[in-house]
Amino acid sequence: MKKKYFKKIIRHVKNKVKIKKKRAESVKDKEAPFLTGIQGFDYLVDGGFPTGMTTLVEGGPGSGKTVFCLNLAFNACKKGKKVLYMSFEEPEFRLRSHMKNFGWDSEQYEKKGLLMIRRFNALDIARSVEALLSEAKKELLIDVQPILIPKDFEPDIVLVDSLSSISSAFSGEGSRFRIYMEQLFRYLESHKITSFLIRETANPTHIGGVFVEEGEAVSFLSDGIISIYNVFYNTGKRGRALEIIKLRGVDIKRMVMEADIVRGKGFIVYNTPLKGKYTLT
Repeated sequence: MKKKYFKKIIRHVKNKVKIKKKRAESVKDKEAPFLTGIQGFDYLVDGGFPTGMTTLVEGGPGSGKTVFCLNLAFNACKKGKKVLYMSFEEPEFRLRSHMKNFGWDSEQYEKKGLLMIRRFNALDIARSVEALLSEAKKELLIDVQPILIPKDFEPDIVLVDSLSSISSAFSGEGSRFRIYMEQLFRYLESHKITSFLIRETANPTHIGGVFVEEGEAVSFLSDGIISIYNVFYNTGKRGRALEIIKLRGVDIKRMVMEADIVRGKGFIVYNTPLKGKYTLT
């Protein structure tokens, strides 16, 4: 009887150790730097994106921002990450169609509870912020949870498409847009959510283009900026390029790299610096 009792205790202790080990591994994996899995891109980032980092993905129309983020979202789901793709422009069915065209089966991960693609109305957010600020007597602290992040989904990674749409909903109320962005960034950081936020720019601001947005501090609030360019060569040829402008606390390769979107493969960054005579937009 004693032997059976001790064996039972030993089994119980071993099971508890296994459970603790699995939990520790799960936490370690959750907090490990995130690699996008996008072909050629991770070569530019030493070690990946730290957990909780907020990165802007900016570029002009047709540069490939949405495809870049959809590619990233699919790769993250393959690694077992929970991903929330928040669209303020295209409907869910169109985004799923985009993914399907590249061979990315989004539905399998939606069924597994790893992917949520949801469309939001930016005007609803602006109205909610106005109501909350009025209720809080203009205090800076507001609760972004009911305004943006669905309560029934706890993501590891959030992608917002796009900040430009949210900004336009705050037309004439730039200070409120900034307040909302500050609170959103704090929320994402405090919940250790790694995020990528798309922003449309007419011209690359860091190379002399003129671009003014409501809440310009977004660039300063973010931890990182990835710029995707339309490239116009003197020969008349058009192309794409990508550059990491900044990533706080991360070593990056500071080069403008050739890039492209290839059907069946997705977004590709070639490990070749851009050459020739060209204009970036």
